[in-house]
Amino acid sequence: MRYLHTMIRVSDLDETLGFFRECLDMVETRRYDNEAGRFTLVFLAARDDVERARADMAPVVELTYNWDPEEYTGGRNFGHLAYEVDDIYATCQKLMDRGVTINRPPRDGRMAFIRTPDNISIELLQKGAAQAALEPWVSMENTGEW
Repeated sequence: MRYLHTMIRVSDLDETLGFFRECLDMVETRRYDNEAGRFTLVFLAARDDVERARADMAPVVELTYNWDPEEYTGGRNFGHLAYEVDDIYATCQKLMDRGVTINRPPRDGRMAFIRTPDNISIELLQKGAAQAALEPWVSMENTGEW
């Protein structure tokens, strides 16, 4: 397993970018605008980690800006921790065997979400290409929030 990023939702992208750049001296390493989903993702790295982050070798902070205004309450502005795993299905099965609820099953062979005992969301991402869709994962419904 490899730690990838921490995601936070932001209500004012420019103001938040200014804070991370000017106050924390972080550097934007990549950006993704999704017109259909109406959101922007901005990834930031500590100055000493920039080259490693651009090579996907250092963890980053992911700022998620939803274009449609939304009030974040109950900690929703903190998104999730993300980890890359070698086998998304084996990892999810191991977690289930230990009594962990898979809130968003890996129906796509690529991504799943679980929560810690303190209700912190964790994203699990398949290393490399997505695996072929398999049962029981394909038919498994979401449980709770993720």
